[in-house]
Amino acid sequence: MTNTVKVIIGVVIIGAVGGLAYVSNQRNQVKAVEVRTEAVEARDLVASVTASGQIQPRTKVNVSADVSGKIVRLAVKEGEMVKKGQFLLQIDPEQVTAALQRSEAGLASTRAQAAQSRANLLQAQRNYDRSLAIKTQSPALVSEEQLEQLKTQAEVSKSLLEAANFSVEQAQATVRDAKQALSKTTIVAPMSGKITRLNVEEGETAIMGTLNKDAATLMIISDMSILETKVKVDETDVARLAIGDSALIQIDAFPDTTFIGRVVEISNSSVTKAAGANSGDQAIDYEVRVRLLNPPKETRPDFSATAKIVTASRKKALSIPIIALTVRENEKLPNGDTAVSVGRAQPTKEVGKRDVEGVFVVGKDNKVSFRAVKVGIAGERHFEVLEGLKAGETIVAGTYQAIRELKDGAMIRTAKPEDKKTPATDKKS
Repeated sequence: MTNTVKVIIGVVIIGAVGGLAYVSNQRNQVKAVEVRTEAVEARDLVASVTASGQIQPRTKVNVSADVSGKIVRLAVKEGEMVKKGQFLLQIDPEQVTAALQRSEAGLASTRAQAAQSRANLLQAQRNYDRSLAIKTQSPALVSEEQLEQLKTQAEVSKSLLEAANFSVEQAQATVRDAKQALSKTTIVAPMSGKITRLNVEEGETAIMGTLNKDAATLMIISDMSILETKVKVDETDVARLAIGDSALIQIDAFPDTTFIGRVVEISNSSVTKAAGANSGDQAIDYEVRVRLLNPPKETRPDFSATAKIVTASRKKALSIPIIALTVRENEKLPNGDTAVSVGRAQPTKEVGKRDVEGVFVVGKDNKVSFRAVKVGIAGERHFEVLEGLKAGETIVAGTYQAIRELKDGAMIRTAKPEDKKTPATDKKS
């Protein structure tokens, strides 16, 4: 073998070894998963529940009529402030006045009949007493039959008087009803507040509230000094709320201002709204009232609002990004499932294996290891860490797809941070 051949063979071997090394290096690079990493740090966390609703006064009254008739006078306008007892409107009293006059005339008639019955009774009683006295002195002058007739007349007169008295009482009740009906034609404010809705105009016909409640509402008077936001909170969140929790309220009509509120009432019964045709596809909500502590004077009922109710807060709590927390099967738990008993369906997983929450911790050699952690409250972007991590440790913080597919012992490489671009400023023309 000549030297030239040996040189060529050496070159080929060196090239092959280099090629294998290059291929191996490329394979290792392909295996490394590109992720975002972040250090475990202490942060201030605030846990909250956000829900939307509408602004409503704590106290409001629907003013309706108890009698039907044309509105002949309307003394208020929508948006006007009124005081309790202030005159609001007048319903035409002509028919009710005529009914009152008829009832008063009927009362006078029954009283006259009662007076006549009283005089008849008095006369009949005197006739009987006189005949009885004569019968006692001279039995032959008055027969027993005549005496019995006089006694019967006195008893009949007494019964007629009692009937007349009952008629008088009935007529008096009719007069009282007519007077009450007449008083109901004049409607005054039942409470002090603002007229937030006026549904009628002068000349329209008011109908009785018992006939149609919605159509019978003449106006709504609201006490605007105490305003609340009525929001609906999902059943998964309502258990975390308590009376007295503070809240931040944003009203759509005042987009640049945040208002302070406090939870004053949590309903015990749910408000169920159908989310599908099937009875099982339903969203269960609970109504929560949040009182505004500093409402602006311009606030009106039914303004749309969003309440962010603070349920818990932590100062300088060890925390991790929410996206970093994942679930893996823990094979290190002891075998034996004490929760599975005779008669219960067997679990789909092996007994002894459980899903646990944890994060992937980055080692010095860029290998990750899954570590179980115990978390506390959830802020907007981070979980509070109670157990499992120390400050300064580096964990995998994204992306979601990378964390989902990441395995224990996998190689990772840190993605380069993207250049932050300055957002364009919107200008109003």
